[in-house]
Amino acid sequence: MANAAPGRLHVVATPIGNLGDLSPRARETLAACALIAAEDTRHSAVLLRHFGITTPLVSLHEHNERARTPALIARIAAGDDVALVSDAGTPAISDPGEALVQAAAAAGIEIVAVPGPCAAVAALSVAGLPTAGFAFEGFLPARGSARRRRLGELVTERRTLVFYEAPHRLREMLEDSAATLGHERRAAVARELTKLHEQVERGELGGLAALAAHEPSLARGELVVVIEGAAAAATTDTAAADLDRALRVLLAELPLAQAARLAARLAGARDNEAYRRALALRAADGPSDDPVT
Repeated sequence: MANAAPGRLHVVATPIGNLGDLSPRARETLAACALIAAEDTRHSAVLLRHFGITTPLVSLHEHNERARTPALIARIAAGDDVALVSDAGTPAISDPGEALVQAAAAAGIEIVAVPGPCAAVAALSVAGLPTAGFAFEGFLPARGSARRRRLGELVTERRTLVFYEAPHRLREMLEDSAATLGHERRAAVARELTKLHEQVERGELGGLAALAAHEPSLARGELVVVIEGAAAAATTDTAAADLDRALRVLLAELPLAQAARLAARLAGARDNEAYRRALALRAADGPSDDPVT
């Protein structure tokens, strides 16, 4: 007897709050699959009961995903269709599922997207900030020093930034963002999207940080923070400052041409731009006995 054809892995988006956002296709898929791998089986069981779906559940969360993935891949390979869901929104987007999807892809298993709600995209769509390009950063580090370091790496990012944040860290995250990215940067805090108490606060980072410090209700529930990207002038100014810093160090030790070449590599600048700037800095600092070539 021939082996059964392999099944498929269905990546199914579920509501982030309003149960009416579960699509008819998602309901049909969840009902038709042999098994549903869920981030929290108790949470997903409530959703399934609401829609009268009786498909068995198995847990797949950050603590067991690596261990459980081989068995799920084997079951799909044997012919069963398996659905992947997280507690809310789209699986594998700051949620469990990435390892399972990667393993399925490596095994040549067909992976089917059943799209739907995603908190990051929902917040971006109502933030009132540029949407042509954006960078989804998920959760920033919980520790303050690491969080500020990561924000520092994003100072010149020109795309709109999208973050998830835990309620108890919102005030600190906004304060660090304002201090690092600029108090005047436009931003939005989206809370409890699609739920009864949905709230979107828009303004500048400094003002939103002050609001979070004095309005406890803002730091409740599920949160998405959207921050506008750096202005082109700010990006250019920072790049120029980086080039100047590298040149000043290297010009003290090396001939001008060699210093310019190395500084260009370090600062991501063009060689001719670095050379012109090196000449300007050398002239501003006074004559030198070092050779120019």
